[in-house]
Amino acid sequence: MPMSTHRKVTLTTEVRERLEGIIHSGEEPARTQTRARILLLTDHSQGNHWNDEAIAAALLCSQKTVVNVRQRYVEGGWEAALYDKPRPGQAPKLTGEGEAQLILLACSDPPEGYARWTMRLLADKLVELEVVEEISHVAVWERLKKTNCTPGE
Repeated sequence: MPMSTHRKVTLTTEVRERLEGIIHSGEEPARTQTRARILLLTDHSQGNHWNDEAIAAALLCSQKTVVNVRQRYVEGGWEAALYDKPRPGQAPKLTGEGEAQLILLACSDPPEGYARWTMRLLADKLVELEVVEEISHVAVWERLKKTNCTPGE
């Protein structure tokens, strides 16, 4: 038997005020504000709730988004409905200390026989100095780009 996709949302006064505050402050990301609007429009406690199709049309989102937000609210509360869970990702290869060593290295004189540091030379030197076990020249370039550091200048 398929599970019903319609979950009834009944907000307390405190939660309604928080959601309205999120919308009116304008400080939260657009996705969070849209989710707050979905919860407010599906609220049964006010007696004037909208159907999924009308909410999706008004907020320029899909009906599936409306259903998902409502389901997340019922299962986990208003914070679960508004905010995504943190996503696991690979830890950065270079920590703050490793990044500092990379910048020092990039700002130093290049190895003998080279006119300047290349990304591959920097990556190889970081491994040689045991700052990291392994790192690609692309990762070195991305880190230097974020710090506005240009090797050899």
